[in-house]
Amino acid sequence: MQLKGSIVALVTPLTEHGVDEWKLAELIERQISNGTSGIVPCGTTGESPTLSHEEHDRVIEITVDTVRKRIPVIAGTGSNSTAEAIRLTRHAQDAGADAALVVTPYYNKPTQQGLYLHFKAVADSVKIPVILYNIEGRCARNIETATVARLAKDCKNIIGVKEASGNLKQAEDVVAACGKGFTLLSGDDALTVPMMKLGGTGVISVLANIMPKEVAEVTDLMLQGKTQEAGIKQDALMSLIKTLFIETNPVPVKTACGLMGLCSPKVRLPLCELESVNLDVLKQTLVRYQLIKG
Repeated sequence: MQLKGSIVALVTPLTEHGVDEWKLAELIERQISNGTSGIVPCGTTGESPTLSHEEHDRVIEITVDTVRKRIPVIAGTGSNSTAEAIRLTRHAQDAGADAALVVTPYYNKPTQQGLYLHFKAVADSVKIPVILYNIEGRCARNIETATVARLAKDCKNIIGVKEASGNLKQAEDVVAACGKGFTLLSGDDALTVPMMKLGGTGVISVLANIMPKEVAEVTDLMLQGKTQEAGIKQDALMSLIKTLFIETNPVPVKTACGLMGLCSPKVRLPLCELESVNLDVLKQTLVRYQLIKG
């Protein structure tokens, strides 16, 4: 499987009573109609830490059923418990997901050997492709390049990494160590163009929740080798990207979705609504990008 282009880390629309299943399907259709190349349900942006197991399973099932194989579904199935990650990944496979995105175990702070054994156990438990998700800022552990290369060599279905360390040198080293057949995806909207210049094939994007067409245009231009045009379009988006991380993701993007009428802005504790000063900044930015009226 070659994953490429704009892959949205989809928000999970919530109500007071649970997941808004109808709105979730609407969001997915909007993504597909605007050129998005893949859907990640139940990632960080989808608030997986506060979804119950039943909700987590249901979100993946709805996503698979709605997408109907038109684009890949890469289900977020990571956990700091290896047994739980295996259960979630097996369910994603049974539900029909095309691949799984498995984050570094958080809080436990495993060694590199522990990380290797964790990801290998998850990959060995299923037949679908597995994408590693490296984000030290949230998980307190970096998946070192040597560990990524070892996993790529030993596990045929570990096919790539979502690199969200912010370290472009590490991304470059991963490409060199794992070869062209190994997929590198940016985990940071601000680094989409630089990471694709190093050999990445796309981005798992927060921004695509509200500007799917524009993110798809940037990645498509990069895949066509039109780096200058892509860079110009990316630069034009940087102010909005910065604003979407004015507080902890996914609070700003979920708030933006609410302001744009895409879905409820509701998040679950311990996440909470934007502070008023940051809400004003977000509104001003959305007006400037003509996403809402002033």
